[in-house]
Amino acid sequence: MTTMTEASVREFKMPDVGEGLTEAEILKWFVQPGDKVTDGQVVCEVETAKAAVELPIPYDGVVRDLHFPEGTTVDVGTSIIAVDVSGGAAPAEPRAEAPQAPQTTEEPKAEGSGRQPVLVGYGVAASSTRRRPRKGPEVPVQQASTAVQTELNGHGGAPSTAATTAPAASAVKERPLAKPPVRKLAKDLGVDLTTVVPTGPDGIITREDVHAAVAPPQAPRPEAPAVPATAAPAPAPAAVSYDTARETRIPVKGVRKATAAAMVGSAFTAPHVTEFVTVDVTRTMKLVEELKEDKEFAGLRVNPLLLIAKALLVAIRRNPDVNASWDEAAQEIVVKHYVNLGIAAATPRGLIVPNIKDAHAKTLPQLAESLGGLVSTARDGKTSPADMQNGTVTITNVGVFGVDTGTPILNPGESAILAVGAIKLQPWVHKGKVKPRQVTTLALSFDHRLVDGELGSKVLADVAAILEQPKRLITWA
Repeated sequence: MTTMTEASVREFKMPDVGEGLTEAEILKWFVQPGDKVTDGQVVCEVETAKAAVELPIPYDGVVRDLHFPEGTTVDVGTSIIAVDVSGGAAPAEPRAEAPQAPQTTEEPKAEGSGRQPVLVGYGVAASSTRRRPRKGPEVPVQQASTAVQTELNGHGGAPSTAATTAPAASAVKERPLAKPPVRKLAKDLGVDLTTVVPTGPDGIITREDVHAAVAPPQAPRPEAPAVPATAAPAPAPAAVSYDTARETRIPVKGVRKATAAAMVGSAFTAPHVTEFVTVDVTRTMKLVEELKEDKEFAGLRVNPLLLIAKALLVAIRRNPDVNASWDEAAQEIVVKHYVNLGIAAATPRGLIVPNIKDAHAKTLPQLAESLGGLVSTARDGKTSPADMQNGTVTITNVGVFGVDTGTPILNPGESAILAVGAIKLQPWVHKGKVKPRQVTTLALSFDHRLVDGELGSKVLADVAAILEQPKRLITWA
């Protein structure tokens, strides 16, 4: 390997992309040794306890070394990549290998305009029109449970190392094209991307292609006879859809690890009290349909959650002491004069709670716009750490899963969380007669150190009253 002076090699350290985070997992490298990088170019994606974040390099140069493979958890402040900033050309090894690369026909787009830097394996080198060949993974396809198949998503994949001594030409494989979330899915399901038939544009492997690769036809048929040795030969079982593996172990890290620790800390620190109320929300559902036709809400996400959020904001305005936090060090209750409204979101990476800053000051259309953006960003896995900090009160909508209600655990540092159950057509006494009405159950959990039963009951009763008679939004707001 070419040696470089200390002055010409810069070490890029794992930054603290949130507030006080101590570690992050490297999900995906977008560069390899020998690639040129420019100031501001994204070189890798990492997952912290808050979210997945792309890291840009702060200088120009040539990548000399990646200190950690994908899937490694690295402490903040530890160097993760070395870059030669002397302005010299890429090392000689890649150029010596270039004539051996037989895949030039797969990358006819010699100019940078045709490249897609977000696709892992494309690289971003401006001085070369072909990628350096790398060894394809030789690890056999592993078993994975169907439950993981539908739940996990994100970035990842087995790290590949640039070859310094080229093997036989037949062993050098072109790295398949796939976006980071697809590579992570393939890794979780134990799928070798080099065996997947791509159906996406320009030969890109899609999520559907990966799922197709683990469909029943690819089940390990040689293991089938290994079921009871004494049994007579029989046709393939029709009713069994489980994997042959008895268990699947999923490492707890990143968002899931942080959520688990936070929930345990919250449950055993704040004394939780949960109260329930069942309410007729028929008028609220009618208002939702009317707002969908209102020109002021054109293009905005209008659903029951919007009016529930507004109802909670009005209830907090009427009962401001509920919007507080407990300062253990100072032994003080800190009442907040603003509401950063958290919305619990189930994402492929786990449960996250981004919040709408200063939700109390927003009009209904503005609140609808903020809710829509929050949900879309969370589903795309692009929620930033800042979006999940400094929340004051949270809503969790368990009704979308068909659940009637629950006893939610407080988001750490907050005083209350409202759970919204499924809205169902039920028999209800309305104006002295039993009629089918839209009914739901609300559950409010609160920290009994700073919210007593009277205050908690008033807040929950106000939310219920508004949802039963939404015209109160006008008179109480």
